[in-house]
Amino acid sequence: MNTERNDAPAASNFIRNTIDEDNRTGKWGQRVETRFPPEPNGYLHIGHAKSICLNFGVARSYGGVCHLRFDDTNPEKESVEYVDSIIDSVRWLGFEWEKDGKEQLYFASDYYDKLYEFAELLIERGKAYVDSQSAEEIRANRGSASEVGTPSRFRERSVQENLDLFRRMKAGEFKEGEHVLRAKIDMSSPNFNMRDPVIYRIRFAHHYRTGDTWCVYPMYDYTHCISDALENITHSLCTLEFEDHRPLYDWILNELAEAGIFTRPLPQQIEFSRLNLTYAITSKRKLLQLVTEGHVEGWDDPRMPTIVGVRRRGFTPEAIQLFCERIGVTKVDSWIDMSVFEGALRDDLDDKAPRTAAVLDPVKLIIDNFPEGVNEPCSAPVHPHHPEQGVREFPISRELWIEREDFNEAPPKGYFRLFPGNKVRLRYGYVIECTGADKDENGNIVAVHCNYFPDSKSGTEGANNYKVKGNIHWVSAAAACPAEVRIYDRLFREPQPDAGGRDFLEALNPDSKRVVNAYLEPGARDALPEQRYQFERHGYFVADRVDSKPGKPVFNRIVSLRDSWGKPA
Repeated sequence: MNTERNDAPAASNFIRNTIDEDNRTGKWGQRVETRFPPEPNGYLHIGHAKSICLNFGVARSYGGVCHLRFDDTNPEKESVEYVDSIIDSVRWLGFEWEKDGKEQLYFASDYYDKLYEFAELLIERGKAYVDSQSAEEIRANRGSASEVGTPSRFRERSVQENLDLFRRMKAGEFKEGEHVLRAKIDMSSPNFNMRDPVIYRIRFAHHYRTGDTWCVYPMYDYTHCISDALENITHSLCTLEFEDHRPLYDWILNELAEAGIFTRPLPQQIEFSRLNLTYAITSKRKLLQLVTEGHVEGWDDPRMPTIVGVRRRGFTPEAIQLFCERIGVTKVDSWIDMSVFEGALRDDLDDKAPRTAAVLDPVKLIIDNFPEGVNEPCSAPVHPHHPEQGVREFPISRELWIEREDFNEAPPKGYFRLFPGNKVRLRYGYVIECTGADKDENGNIVAVHCNYFPDSKSGTEGANNYKVKGNIHWVSAAAACPAEVRIYDRLFREPQPDAGGRDFLEALNPDSKRVVNAYLEPGARDALPEQRYQFERHGYFVADRVDSKPGKPVFNRIVSLRDSWGKPA
């Protein structure tokens, strides 16, 4: 499935300006290679989608390639399940990682031998040392924003002693936390990341790819820049929280270039603002809490901001790409209102979703003067703006299902739907006049009665003789398709659920999911999983990719026809 928006212009931004200048000067010989480097310790979320669209989109627009690389240096939290999910999500978003017939799929764990070799080289060059302080001592001796750090008492170990200890760390002779390997940079640097950062630690943990081969694992900051250089990445695009890490990124690569490992130019790290979306949480820890505590029904719950969640909700790859294109790329962190995301979705679905009728809160409508046993054919456009898609056909009969809210015994001013004595048009059908309603012993409406005007059918000459203000939708009771419909809304009631450090669970929306038994046009009976429709008057819906089956459909509301939340105060 190719979901690339080939019609989308390449918006100018500071990243493209940098690449354009590099191409003008010939810095990389017109080559552009980026990478998307997730850690396989969870499911991708909508914040990752911005990075995916940027990294893959930039590379593709310059005729380059974006690598998919798994930064898998944290064995306790990573698994094949997450790798497979990430691969599937990136592909679903419409991106591939192939160049000249070769798949550019990498794992940081592929480089463990080289990473270890380079660490020994740094030791030999006096640029790294084994520190035997406790984690608490290391933390305390780093200093503060107003105080320089205190060098470790082990900082001046000899090269030979450091090599011996590091090799014994690798051999498994020490306990976790007994030693670490630190880069030897500057304990008085105003940048904490440069105060002799840890680059290797001991972990007796099974790695999902390398098994028990290793008991020392490289840190992310050490691994990431070297992986970029090994893969010949030109522009390493990452979010703003890594801006303070860039000096360390450059220091490691410059040291290895001085040692003859890499040639210049070296990969360039460029930061951009992360996606902060209102009414959503993107912290992996908090998303995990939602799942494990049962606040949602799994990582693919349609209320979750995970890629698997929004996919199951019915969002399209094209809508996500359009959203990312609209919000652009800046260096300033800001909040994007959920309505912008939903607006891109509506714009995408409005053009492609076929229409159908659905009654979500049904009450019986009986046309008393309509012939019993007759199912008269009616038709309507599959899509009002695409006549080439043809028409859909469905019957009208004596008994119909209509929305309960389309009848009111004592209507307020301006109510133009059904009430005794009022006329409305059945959409694509006849004009009817309401004559009354039946109630149960508790006074609840159980059926509405009306008469129809046989010469008023839509599309016939007589239709224009009837002027009515109300127009309601319906489905034939005899032919309707019963369906479970899940009405999803925003998971949180507050735009920033964890603002000010509050418990984000307090902002959960108790009405974020409602399940109704609905009736649909008969044509929706055999909807395939992930088939989308506009339910006229209601919104956009999708056949659930897990639970929906032909003949027994289950639909999820993707988004309403218009924003009902409005702007946050």
